[in-house]
Amino acid sequence: MTENHSNSTSPQLPDAEDLLKLLAQKLEPLLQKNTALVGIHSGGVWLMHRLLALLENTINRHDIEHGTLDVSFYRDDYAQRGLKAENRPSQIPFDVENKHIILIDDVFYTGRTTRAAMNELFDYGRPASISLVALVNRGGRELPIVPQITAADITLDAAQHLQLTKLADGTLALELTKNNSARTQEHE
Repeated sequence: MTENHSNSTSPQLPDAEDLLKLLAQKLEPLLQKNTALVGIHSGGVWLMHRLLALLENTINRHDIEHGTLDVSFYRDDYAQRGLKAENRPSQIPFDVENKHIILIDDVFYTGRTTRAAMNELFDYGRPASISLVALVNRGGRELPIVPQITAADITLDAAQHLQLTKLADGTLALELTKNNSARTQEHE
């Protein structure tokens, strides 16, 4: 886990577990027949797994399917970022065609990860719709993409790096660090 290097001008970060519960409440009305959840590696997948447990009754009632995406190869900055050791294969075990897809990501930043996820989804078929759910919108959007649901909106300086971490006990936490190359390292 990365040490938190926030300074006095950094905002107080909300509790990720509280945000997760709020996100579940906001997401539940979107869960209908012909809907699927897709978590974006890695924080979006952690969130999706927790949401599957929190919303188990609704998910079972509507037979909600789920999968995961690793969009590393689809990013427009792949040449700058390169191949990372933690890349994982995408797993979409359902037919995407005409399905209402809800993408789940941890921190929304520029929109580039979401764009990459949409590009990859279209390789699997043509969804009926795609909605984006993010735990935190940190500001800094560069593309005409915005989450439909967030649990928190936090404005951060481009040099600050916000990430979701998974603690040893399985709980989630937000970390804010100083980042020398914020644009190339940050999720979205």
